[in-house]
Amino acid sequence: MGTNPRGLRMIAEQLRPRGIVDERILAAMAELPREEFVAREHRRLAYADHPIAIGRGQTISQPLVVAAMTQAVAPGPEDLALEVGTGSGYQAAVLARLCRRVVGVERDAELATRGAAILARLGIANAEIHHADGSLGWPSAAPYDVIVVSAAAVQVPASLVDQLAEGGRMVMPVAHSQDRPQDLLLLRKRQGRLETMTLFPVLFVPLLEGTAD
Repeated sequence: MGTNPRGLRMIAEQLRPRGIVDERILAAMAELPREEFVAREHRRLAYADHPIAIGRGQTISQPLVVAAMTQAVAPGPEDLALEVGTGSGYQAAVLARLCRRVVGVERDAELATRGAAILARLGIANAEIHHADGSLGWPSAAPYDVIVVSAAAVQVPASLVDQLAEGGRMVMPVAHSQDRPQDLLLLRKRQGRLETMTLFPVLFVPLLEGTAD
């Protein structure tokens, strides 16, 4: 997978000027063909600085949000990562370039199948996507060093906190009310307790319980 000109332009114009400094993340996002994760009719917009609809009421986040969430959890090469709400699979693919293994959970069966097929087509073998209730995480592979939640809830699910390893980092949008933007939170587990930092306002689809077939 080689670096592509559109990816390099995205890095230079959108990510570096806005605080993304982790060279591993920049390289991963420069190399990944983002157009593979959107519908054919949206490919010309794949690297644009805004979210793009991927069907089934979901979107692929804008590049800056993906990069900022990834940078916040500081993934390491030996880390095990969980992504909740994998959608198209793009965030999982970015994490796969940076971590030992990535487990993705997607409540929509069609999106889960599509995302898994994209990862396989691109030869990304250390990431897997499961059709399941994302609010429950994926307990059988826990604990996770990194958890990225790509959907918003009114509070962080206890099941995800339980699956976060000691010293682990989780990033998740939290919707305090319908009148306010969601806050993107960074949570760290230290000695069994969570330390929380608010990063910036975001807008994500809601984290829904159960699955959709």
